[in-house]
Amino acid sequence: MLARPRPAGERSGLRWTRGSGLVAQGIRFGLAGGAVTLVYLSATTLLANVAGLPFQLALAIGFCLALTVHFTFQRLFVWTHRGEFALPLHHQARRYLMLAVLQYGITAVCTSLLPSALGVPTETVYLVTVAMVTCVNFVVFRHRIFHAKPAMDDLGVSRRRLESETKA
Repeated sequence: MLARPRPAGERSGLRWTRGSGLVAQGIRFGLAGGAVTLVYLSATTLLANVAGLPFQLALAIGFCLALTVHFTFQRLFVWTHRGEFALPLHHQARRYLMLAVLQYGITAVCTSLLPSALGVPTETVYLVTVAMVTCVNFVVFRHRIFHAKPAMDDLGVSRRRLESETKA
């Protein structure tokens, strides 16, 4: 009996590139974050040091570019699944931008108030805040922004709803 050919991702041992499981999404989330960090740092540095823009302007442009790249990676690479997204693109973008503004505000408040209150360096507070915000972002992205539509049966009934009704 001949074996069924496997998709290229499975042949090469890269199953994590296709799966929608927690580990696969976590790996892709980390890879996307690393790539976006490089884009942000590179764009800001090149605009400031090579193009000669004032640093604050280069920083703002780098931040906007990083947000755009990050959103794109989240939508097309990190949160891939077989079905459609539950939210249309414009709703995802709105929620994503609201979360980005909230994240920025939390980081700014924490780094301005906590170092003196706790007697620790600003960089320490910044790194801890970034780590916490990153974990929260993963959960919010997974369940509220880039989540898939619930699977439907032939009658158009959500399987989750059907399961919850049969358990009650």
